[in-house]
Amino acid sequence: MNQKKKWYKRIIPFLSEVKAEIKKVTWPSRSEVYSTTIVVIIATIFFGFYLFFMDLIFSWVISQIKSFFG
Repeated sequence: MNQKKKWYKRIIPFLSEVKAEIKKVTWPSRSEVYSTTIVVIIATIFFGFYLFFMDLIFSWVISQIKSFFG
């Protein structure tokens, strides 16, 4: 019979494969991580303010339409 191995018997080969794949990864340098983090923070702040002001504008427009039509 072709039975599946128990899960605990597959752990060691799995972990060794994970270790081999981790060695193949090209990790970013500290300066790359720093610069991309700054870009993400700036973009988040920009879009936060953009969405806030768009919400204010649309809320004002909707309230003007509501007051016009009663």
